[in-house]
Amino acid sequence: MIDVLYFAWVRERIGLPKERIETGAATVADLVAELRLREERYEAAFADLTALRVAVDQQLTGFDAPLAGAREVAFFPPMTGG
Repeated sequence: MIDVLYFAWVRERIGLPKERIETGAATVADLVAELRLREERYEAAFADLTALRVAVDQQLTGFDAPLAGAREVAFFPPMTGG
Protein backbone atom coordinates (compact mmCIF):
# COMPACT_ATOMS: atom_id res chain seq x y z
CA MET A 1 0.00 0.00 0.00
CA ILE A 2 1.15 3.50 -0.78
CA ASP A 3 -0.29 6.89 0.14
CA VAL A 4 -0.79 9.15 -2.86
CA LEU A 5 -1.20 12.86 -2.11
CA TYR A 6 -2.57 15.47 -4.50
CA PHE A 7 -2.04 19.23 -4.14
CA ALA A 8 -3.44 22.41 -5.72
CA TRP A 9 -5.12 21.92 -9.11
CA VAL A 10 -4.20 18.21 -9.14
CA ARG A 11 -6.40 17.74 -6.05
CA GLU A 12 -9.15 19.83 -7.65
CA ARG A 13 -9.22 17.71 -10.81
CA ILE A 14 -9.15 14.38 -8.99
CA GLY A 15 -11.44 15.50 -6.17
CA LEU A 16 -9.38 13.96 -3.36
CA PRO A 17 -6.55 15.29 -1.20
CA LYS A 18 -5.09 11.79 -0.80
CA GLU A 19 -5.80 8.12 -1.14
CA ARG A 20 -4.16 4.85 -0.18
CA ILE A 21 -3.76 2.48 -3.08
CA GLU A 22 -2.44 -0.96 -3.81
CA THR A 23 -0.03 -0.84 -6.73
CA GLY A 24 2.47 -3.01 -8.50
CA ALA A 25 4.12 0.02 -10.10
CA ALA A 26 7.92 -0.05 -10.19
CA THR A 27 8.37 3.68 -10.83
CA VAL A 28 6.43 6.91 -10.43
CA ALA A 29 5.76 6.87 -14.18
CA ASP A 30 4.24 3.38 -13.86
CA LEU A 31 2.03 4.63 -11.02
CA VAL A 32 0.87 7.58 -13.14
CA ALA A 33 0.05 5.17 -15.99
CA GLU A 34 -2.06 3.07 -13.59
CA LEU A 35 -3.86 6.12 -12.23
CA ARG A 36 -4.61 7.51 -15.70
CA LEU A 37 -6.45 4.28 -16.56
CA ARG A 38 -8.76 4.58 -13.53
CA GLU A 39 -11.11 7.39 -14.56
CA GLU A 40 -11.32 10.45 -16.77
CA ARG A 41 -10.54 12.77 -13.84
CA TYR A 42 -7.15 11.08 -13.36
CA GLU A 43 -6.47 11.30 -17.07
CA ALA A 44 -7.17 15.05 -16.90
CA ALA A 45 -4.94 15.54 -13.85
CA PHE A 46 -1.99 13.70 -15.39
CA ALA A 47 -2.44 14.80 -19.02
CA ASP A 48 0.63 17.06 -19.00
CA LEU A 49 3.43 15.70 -16.82
CA THR A 50 5.64 18.68 -17.64
CA ALA A 51 3.23 20.73 -15.50
CA LEU A 52 3.74 18.44 -12.49
CA ARG A 53 6.36 17.79 -9.87
CA VAL A 54 6.59 14.67 -7.74
CA ALA A 55 8.03 13.78 -4.36
CA VAL A 56 8.61 10.26 -3.05
CA ASP A 57 8.71 10.03 0.74
CA GLN A 58 8.98 13.85 0.84
CA GLN A 59 12.03 13.97 -1.45
CA LEU A 60 11.66 15.82 -4.75
CA THR A 61 12.39 13.39 -7.57
CA GLY A 62 11.62 12.57 -11.19
CA PHE A 63 8.98 10.36 -12.74
CA ASP A 64 11.61 7.65 -13.29
CA ALA A 65 12.13 7.28 -9.52
CA PRO A 66 11.68 3.75 -8.16
CA LEU A 67 8.81 3.06 -5.76
CA ALA A 68 10.29 0.03 -4.00
CA GLY A 69 9.85 0.60 -0.28
CA ALA A 70 8.17 3.99 -0.75
CA ARG A 71 5.34 4.88 1.60
CA GLU A 72 4.19 8.14 0.04
CA VAL A 73 4.04 9.83 -3.38
CA ALA A 74 2.91 13.44 -3.74
CA PHE A 75 1.96 15.24 -6.94
CA PHE A 76 1.88 19.04 -7.17
CA PRO A 77 2.43 21.89 -9.63
CA PRO A 78 5.81 23.64 -9.72
CA MET A 79 6.33 26.17 -6.96
CA THR A 80 6.85 29.78 -7.92
CA GLY A 81 8.51 32.47 -5.87
CA GLY A 82 7.14 35.87 -5.15
